[in-house]
Amino acid sequence: MEYEANEPKHIKVRGAKVHNLKNIDVDVPLHKIVGIAGVSGSGKSSLALGVLYAEGSRRYLESLSTYTRRRMTGAAKAQVDEVLYVPAALALHQRPGIPGIRSTFGTGTELLNSLRLMYSRLASHRCPNGHYVPPTLKVAAEQEILCPECGAKVHAPSAEELAFNSQGACSKCGGTGSVRTVDLDSLVPDDSLSIDEGAVAPWNSLMWSLMTDVCREMGVRTDVPFRELTDREKEIVYHGPAEKKHIFYKAKKTNQAGELDFTYFNAVYTVENALAKVKDEKGMKRVEKFLKEDICPECGGSRLSEAARAPRLRGIGLAQACQMPLKELVDWVAGVPDSLPEEMHPMAESICESFQTVAKRLMDLGLSYLSLDRAAASLSTGERQRMQLARAVRNRTTGVLYVLDEPSIGLHPSNIVGLNAVMHDLIADGNSIILVDHDTQILSEADWLIEMGPEAGAGGGYVITQGTIPQVIAKKESMIGPFLAQTADMRIRKPITREEIFAPGKLHLSTDAIHTVKPLEIDIPKGRLTVVTGVSGSGKTTMVLESLIPGLEAKLNGEHLPGHVKSITAEGIAHVKLIDASPIGINVRSTVATYANVHDELRKIYAKTADAKNKKYKAGDFSYNTGKLRCPVCDGTGQISLDVQFLPDVDVPCPECGGSRYAREAWEICYENKQGMRYSLPQMMEMDVTTALQATQEWKVVHQRLEVLKNLGLGYLTLGEETPSLSGGEAQRLKLASELGRGQSDSVFVFDEPTIGLHPLDVQTLLQVFQALIDNGATVLVIEHDLDVIRNADYIIDMGPGGGEDGGRVVAVGTLEQIKADADSITGKYL
Repeated sequence: MEYEANEPKHIKVRGAKVHNLKNIDVDVPLHKIVGIAGVSGSGKSSLALGVLYAEGSRRYLESLSTYTRRRMTGAAKAQVDEVLYVPAALALHQRPGIPGIRSTFGTGTELLNSLRLMYSRLASHRCPNGHYVPPTLKVAAEQEILCPECGAKVHAPSAEELAFNSQGACSKCGGTGSVRTVDLDSLVPDDSLSIDEGAVAPWNSLMWSLMTDVCREMGVRTDVPFRELTDREKEIVYHGPAEKKHIFYKAKKTNQAGELDFTYFNAVYTVENALAKVKDEKGMKRVEKFLKEDICPECGGSRLSEAARAPRLRGIGLAQACQMPLKELVDWVAGVPDSLPEEMHPMAESICESFQTVAKRLMDLGLSYLSLDRAAASLSTGERQRMQLARAVRNRTTGVLYVLDEPSIGLHPSNIVGLNAVMHDLIADGNSIILVDHDTQILSEADWLIEMGPEAGAGGGYVITQGTIPQVIAKKESMIGPFLAQTADMRIRKPITREEIFAPGKLHLSTDAIHTVKPLEIDIPKGRLTVVTGVSGSGKTTMVLESLIPGLEAKLNGEHLPGHVKSITAEGIAHVKLIDASPIGINVRSTVATYANVHDELRKIYAKTADAKNKKYKAGDFSYNTGKLRCPVCDGTGQISLDVQFLPDVDVPCPECGGSRYAREAWEICYENKQGMRYSLPQMMEMDVTTALQATQEWKVVHQRLEVLKNLGLGYLTLGEETPSLSGGEAQRLKLASELGRGQSDSVFVFDEPTIGLHPLDVQTLLQVFQALIDNGATVLVIEHDLDVIRNADYIIDMGPGGGEDGGRVVAVGTLEQIKADADSITGKYL
């Protein structure tokens, strides 16, 4: 695009001090792809989101009227002296929120809106007597139409009446597509017991122990093993009629006895009755174990009412259109205008074009295998983020600053090509892109790179290099340079020969088809690092998170295997642990110190000091949640909400304690170490892990626990940092803290994309963490796209070959060398 000579070429940032930024000045080129790199905690996100996005969005909001602003989220001013020439900004966050039960791929991308409009305006509609009226312009003009066969008035539904989130919802499932039904298998978990011995589980736990006596009166033998009952007797237990019977009963715990008339509640009705009366989470937990999710029998899972399923376009209804993979649906939509009368073509082309524009973006981003009816909650993080990206891009804006936070998450190297194309389209439209990422394949696309560092936390926050990719590679101080130049050696673990792989034993998983994944037979070596790879949508998440983990958990707990899991063998395995990137804790009261079990130890230590004994303080008084030494103004949260009239509440650091969470009295109680240094507990909480390690050498337990955090590469986190604000990769490593250093030969650890947010140097630390688990005997299974992690695997399971219907099977298995040599493996080509 052409720009005026005097138009600003850069965003000028002066004196940025957000989080750990060291009062930095930096010029960020406009109308370019600008990559920001650096190790975890070096200040990348502080610059991208804390300064550039925060100021871009705040100034945009401040240009709106007060009336509008009070209906939107307020934005605090970033800690920066000056930011000039910043455009209105949009951020695409690293972890989009988990969508609700009503959200689908179609609603999330808004493709369903266009499709509903097609069915409302362009379809053949059904008359009350079941005849179909050919498409007509009268429908679009909202005129009355009559059936040519019987003359009855035809109601052409509006787009809103075809929505499962409002008027078009199926009445049985309320538009969710599934219903909860009683799981017959769960009612009698052990059929070697007799009914007298408690064989019918709901009668025991849902307060109907009298049913045993009533059941006997119904003609069922209650003193023989359940499996020996006749089919008729079992039918009475499960579905018998609600008849009143005269029974003699004797209470189990007392000698009381008596006679009464009691109505028979069969086992199924007992559960249904309890479900209808559930009032809280606890009640739901009691009933839940007897229920299963089933596809709604009324709408077949389409979520739509009978009336909403009626209109026909190109011979099919809306429900069938939503079941097609996007790739097929795009071809189908392309044929819609020509299937209609001539006078309807202009309108049809306009509606279809709006559909195709959005669909093309989603196809470019590698989502062609998803169908519109796919539940959004079942999508991976990467799939949800690309939905978000496509939504932002389709508006063909100009002059917007897009801040992309780790867009490579969940992307196989082959999918990154489409993402790069989308970024170049945004630039061509006159926008600017800030790209926070670690993936060298995507960073290589940047026109300009800003590298933050040199360390994490207090040791970071400086711009260490900047320039074009060749300029950064040439600079000795660059830490990302060797990885961009592909000169860094990432083989950290010693490879195991293919003969030795299964020496310690194996797990075996056998499944039927589910979603787009075909039936599988998979072996996973015990005591090794196995990486599951494959393009986005190839079935990795379904195989590991929806089959292997629930299967192992059911086996370990003696429960029924999930319906599609045929069998699972796991000799010697007693624990399965999923370490994912979901946030830790939900409120500001959860900190690194509380999560790592350090805070309780520190409170005990401070309660034993002379200062505390003089003032009669106990360990409980040092709790910032409930103790008497917490700050009285913010109640120990470290922040207060300001009620700003006409605007949303603003959270600011507490003016009384400065965000430390403690009252002034707590600062006066100090521990003096052998070097004569004195620290208060609030001072300890402000230290990062590395600094705290120096200060806690005399406290064995605290020192050991902090040492683990340091070894996990989290030395830059402060003890008082709120855990919900940690990045996905940080949350994963913190969850591991309590597991390291123990014997783990009976444990399976599953990691879901653990390299989220990790610099290649941090990936080396992560690989050492995997090795530490394996040295302790653990079996480690990782879902991953990062080529450096894949290169360090003992065993690789490559799913594919494509996504959706084109994937869902195991393409190749074996060592790194075997995968590289396999012509069918797309992953092998990139290795």
